[in-house]
Amino acid sequence: MKAQPVKAQNPIVLKTNHSIWAQILNKKYLILMSFPFVIWVFVFSYIPIWGWTMAFQNYKPGLPFSQQEWVGLLNFKQLFLDHDFYLVMRNTLAMSIMGLVVGFICPIVLAVLLHELKNQVFKRTVQTISYLPHFVSWVVVSGIVIQLLSPEDGIVNQILVNLHIIDKPIQFMAKENWFWQIVTAADVWKEIGWNTIIYLAAIAGIDPQLYEAAKVDGASRFRQIWHITIPGIRTTITILLILSIGNLINIGFEKQMLLGNPLVQSHSNVIQLYALNYGISLGRFSYGTAVGIFNSVVSIILLFTSNAIFKKTTGESVM
Repeated sequence: MKAQPVKAQNPIVLKTNHSIWAQILNKKYLILMSFPFVIWVFVFSYIPIWGWTMAFQNYKPGLPFSQQEWVGLLNFKQLFLDHDFYLVMRNTLAMSIMGLVVGFICPIVLAVLLHELKNQVFKRTVQTISYLPHFVSWVVVSGIVIQLLSPEDGIVNQILVNLHIIDKPIQFMAKENWFWQIVTAADVWKEIGWNTIIYLAAIAGIDPQLYEAAKVDGASRFRQIWHITIPGIRTTITILLILSIGNLINIGFEKQMLLGNPLVQSHSNVIQLYALNYGISLGRFSYGTAVGIFNSVVSIILLFTSNAIFKKTTGESVM
């Protein structure tokens, strides 16, 4: 009886499959440790997406899902026909762009300056003081800002008057044209130290021999920063910038609600606050959900667009 030839198996496939399972077995404890976080994300981030169906209904609390009235895209049509919606989009984008430009550059500058400090005690003191406001709630921060800018006993007005820059105190919180700048400044002061930690960690990973070689070649400290430090953290800067652009319109509503007042409402109302006031607070749950869907879709588009642009221009991306 003639023996049948045995078909040769693809060694590449076997090696790949073996390699994958070997990696899984090798990292089984890390995978098991990640399970609680995966479950948490699934429960709180993916299951609630089912609630998006309310945007296509005339949702009535208390009625079962099968008895809800479906209205199609009616809520989205009302959203795009509302003049106030475009007003809040203007405010949202204005404060987001200002926060992105100023709030993104300041932590990088502070991280570089802290890295250049030779006195370690002073460096750690400044770093600790700078990131402490991150742990303070916006309720406290808004109270501090309002007190500092108070026309009666605010220190800002007192300094400006004593320096003869202004003749009488200014009611900063009643000036709608100043609101965006006040929010941006308060946000930068609160978060600059915390965001600096990421860049300091990235700078710590730069090979010290590069600085030694630059010193031998006679490079000044500014040249070392420009040609070694900045390129060394370029990947970190790019990734954080992409994520920041993706969250461009997700600026929250706490600081706007706490710092705002009826006198500056035309400049303080943002999209999240709009969804709260004109949706949930009025019992228009479907309308509020439509606003939330619009917000999420725009964020996803911005994230993928910015990621594609940076991937094509710099070769770096988050995906």
